[in-house]
Amino acid sequence: MPLRAASVKSSLALPPASCALATSVERVSERSDQIQHVVVPGRHHLLTRFQADYLRRLLAGEERDEEGRPIVVAADAVIVWAVTSANHSATRRNPFPEHRREAAIEILAHVERIPSIVVPVVDVAPTPRFAEITLKQIAYATAERIVPTPTISLIATSTPQVADMYRTLGYRIAPMERKHPDEPRTPWQLLDELMGGSDGWRTDAHPASIDIVDRYGLDAQAREIAADPVIGDEGGLTQTRDYRTYSRSFEDAAERKWAQARPWIMPGRIADLGCATGAMLELASRDPELAESDLIGVEVAPELFAACEHKKSEGAFANPNTFFYRRNILAGRLFADRSIATTLSFALTHEIYSYGDGMASLAAFASAIAAHTMPGGVWINSDVCGPADPDRIVRLRMQGGDVTTPARELSGSNDEVAAYLDALPVGSRVAQFAQDFRALSGAAWEYEVRDERTIELRLADAMEFLETVSYTRNWLSEMHEQFCALSWADWRDLVASVGLEIDERSGPWRNDWLVQNRFAPAASLRGLDDEPLDWPDTHMLLVARRPLDG
Repeated sequence: MPLRAASVKSSLALPPASCALATSVERVSERSDQIQHVVVPGRHHLLTRFQADYLRRLLAGEERDEEGRPIVVAADAVIVWAVTSANHSATRRNPFPEHRREAAIEILAHVERIPSIVVPVVDVAPTPRFAEITLKQIAYATAERIVPTPTISLIATSTPQVADMYRTLGYRIAPMERKHPDEPRTPWQLLDELMGGSDGWRTDAHPASIDIVDRYGLDAQAREIAADPVIGDEGGLTQTRDYRTYSRSFEDAAERKWAQARPWIMPGRIADLGCATGAMLELASRDPELAESDLIGVEVAPELFAACEHKKSEGAFANPNTFFYRRNILAGRLFADRSIATTLSFALTHEIYSYGDGMASLAAFASAIAAHTMPGGVWINSDVCGPADPDRIVRLRMQGGDVTTPARELSGSNDEVAAYLDALPVGSRVAQFAQDFRALSGAAWEYEVRDERTIELRLADAMEFLETVSYTRNWLSEMHEQFCALSWADWRDLVASVGLEIDERSGPWRNDWLVQNRFAPAASLRGLDDEPLDWPDTHMLLVARRPLDG
């Protein structure tokens, strides 16, 4: 039976068994024959009835470690819940935010009379030192009132890989669910069941978790995340993107992008979808003509969302009505119908196409924007654009390299991949691009070799290659993305299909900086008669309005 608000409140008085916590956290002496701290590392999205019973028995001295030795526990011992990935939420791996997880732990601790401390541990890159990092975080978070050591501390975990890390540091392990005769289900098994749409998880979940899930609708949110093709395990669009490089590129381009968008901005509620680090809204917040507007940033990647929140905490946004939301733009409606004056989407729509379900996802996105745009409101969309005649067969003659250079399976860090690719002339990356782009984007990228320097292919595919092949630092991320899937004619058709009208002053354009610095140094574009061709449009600025009577 789920805990309801009234029953929770009645349990908030600290139970007698928990009074030991006050003395436990102030202890400075060590007793080598008794366990003073039981560290329970994990993400703790769901708590189980078994966990509560097990920890209660452990504190009573009724459990044994993984080697069968009795666990002797001090009368004033404390459970330390190390909540890992505390800065991640709304991802497949971490669907619930840390503060909801902590709330469930606190409820369980009070109701079950288990003296507890909760320590959030931020997500870090995979490292064999993660156990050591977690233990240090416990010491720092408690001002060294709790300093876990192998002599006085025990690790309670059923995950073999986690147990291995702590065992290497000399800690005893309480195995919890692992090899238990009752074969209890683990928290992760329950979470998988919840995210899969079944309510079977409720049977073994602790009432504290059931209460938090029900009160805040976390089950529906988790199921949306699980079903969404855009969100990965870490919440971003890919697991290979270097967000430091990505963030810098958005920051560097913010003023140019804002100058491009500003003439079309309608005051009111202004939403920046895929706002990255919030750089565009930072500029908008300084605009006196937008002082009465609400500025709303929406971002899915945890690294970028955290950057927005950090900026806001430091007062970077002059307009106090600046808000950020961690949402996936394809998970459902973001705003009420006809409630947004201006929607900004910069360098976003090609990602929706690439990581979602192609045109179906892009059409759903455009439809959602049309629905939330107020009469007279505007959608400003700046992104890459395919050439007007995508199927024309052309030749790319490389300035250097050998187009027959074979591909290889790329592995290692982004730095290692970039080092290998940067050592190859652009012409020698053709087969590598073909292999990786086909595999990761799902697109058919076909070409014929004319000679060691020349390939023959569709114009759209030629531009796809040239617009992407220089991004060696984020190669495995960029290979997911299609830059030339839609021409300007395709965009016009899409916008018309959702009931918006294109401002004829907007349209496709060619980025001549790319021509001079990326395309021309790499290759020349030629017709089948081997005569040089003009470079096609590469980008577009689309300004679409909802009619005043629409």
